Amino acid sequence: MNTKDKEHGEGNYKATQQYNEATKKFVESGKVEGAARDAEPRNQQEAREMKDAEQTGKSHAKDGEAKKPGQQG
Repeated sequence: MNTKDKEHGEGNYKATQQYNEATKKFVESGKVEGAARDAEPRNQQEAREMKDAEQTGKSHAKDGEAKKPGQQG
């Protein structure tokens, strides 16, 4: 890695800081409830597809359980 490219890849502290600030701003904006409602399945088929996608993701986890952010294992 050349010296001009120290902010990319793992350990990109600048991007992490920007993400954290944007997330905090969004949470403080009061728009979380509306976004959560907008993300709900619109019908039974979409609900099944979302559940299937969740199960597929869990199947890729080492112990078959989805990991929470920051959870080790």
